[in-house]
Amino acid sequence: MTEIVLKNIRKAYGEVDVIHGIDLNVESGKFVVFVGPSGCGKSTLLRIIAGLEGVTSGEVLIDGHIVNDEPASERGLAMVFQSYALYPHMSVYKNMAFGLENSKMPREEVEKRVNDAAAMLQITQYLKRRPKALSGGQRQRVAIGRAIVRDPKAFLFDEPLSNLDAELRVTMRKELAALHAKLGGTMIYVTHDQVEAMTLANTIVVLNAGRIEQVGAPLDLYNNPQNTFVAGFIGSPRMNLVEATVERSDGGFQLAAGDSHVSVPNIEGIREGHHVTFGSRPEHIEIVDEADADIVASVDLSEQLGGETYLYCTPEGMPQLTVHQLGQLPIERGQNIHLRLNRACMHLFDSEGNVIVNGVSD
Repeated sequence: MTEIVLKNIRKAYGEVDVIHGIDLNVESGKFVVFVGPSGCGKSTLLRIIAGLEGVTSGEVLIDGHIVNDEPASERGLAMVFQSYALYPHMSVYKNMAFGLENSKMPREEVEKRVNDAAAMLQITQYLKRRPKALSGGQRQRVAIGRAIVRDPKAFLFDEPLSNLDAELRVTMRKELAALHAKLGGTMIYVTHDQVEAMTLANTIVVLNAGRIEQVGAPLDLYNNPQNTFVAGFIGSPRMNLVEATVERSDGGFQLAAGDSHVSVPNIEGIREGHHVTFGSRPEHIEIVDEADADIVASVDLSEQLGGETYLYCTPEGMPQLTVHQLGQLPIERGQNIHLRLNRACMHLFDSEGNVIVNGVSD
C-alpha cells in the first residue's frame, strides 16, 4: 500500500493560478475522494499526482520519495479515465493485457492477472469481445480491469462514472466500494457528485477555486461543516442557508430574517447587530402547529415520491427553503405551513462564512 503526500502544490497556466498551495496527506490504503464544483482544480490535482501535469512549485511524494521529475510511466500509478480510453480494434483481453505484454511479462503471468481481474469484475464472458460490443458499464469494468492487472501502487479515478446512467452509477458505486475492500489499495477518486463522495470515501477533500476548504470523513463534513461552502455542497438536497441579523431577546438571541425570528440561546461569538448565516438541512425542519413554529412559509412545489416528500416553500422576506419529510403529505401548492428548525442540528456561520457553532441547543 502507498502513501501520497502533497506539499505546497501550486499550478499556474501562464498568469492564471489554478492550484493555490495545497498540502495533503493521502494515507496508505484509504479511499480518498476529491469533490467540488466544475473548475475547482480537482482533476488538475489528480493529473499532477499521476505525472500527467507538472507543478509550478511544491513537491509530490510517493512513499516518501519526491517524484516531481519522474514521468507518469515510472510512478507506478494506474489511472482510470472518464472516457474509458480503450483500444477499439483490440479484444477485451488484449486491452487488459497490452501494457503487461509491452513490459515483457511472461505470458503465463499475463494470463493469470487478466483472468483474475476479469473474474473479480465479472467480465470473463466478454474477454473475446471488442469494446464496441459492450455496454457503458462493461467498458468501464474493462478500464478498471486494465488498471488492476498492473498491480499499481495506487489507483487514480477521474470521474469514471459520469458517462453512465443513474441506475448504473449506483451499481458501479457499490462495485467500486467492494473492489476497494478486496484490494485494500490506496485509491484517489475525482467527482463533482457529492453523493458519490459520501458513499465511497473514507476521506473527502472538498475543493473550491484551487484551495482545500475542508478534509474529513463523510459524516464529519456532513455534521460539522467549517464554512458555508462545505455546508451547502455536502448533503443532498443542499443545506438551507439563510442570512439573518442577531437581535437580543429574553434569555438569549433571535435571528431575524424577513418576517421570521428564530430564537437561539446565548452563543459565544455572536452579539446583537451581528450579521450571520444560519443553516438547517431539509431533513432537520419539522412541520408543526402554529404555536410551535419558527417560520411560516407558502408551498411553491410539493414532490410526492411515495416513501418521502420534498416541499419547496418560501417564507416572507426569505429565500426558498427545502423541507424533507418521510411518508406522504397531503400538502398542495399555495398552502401555508408552519416550520420549526431542529436546534440540535442547526448551524451558525459568521459574516465571512466561517462556522460559529454546529448544533445549537434550545
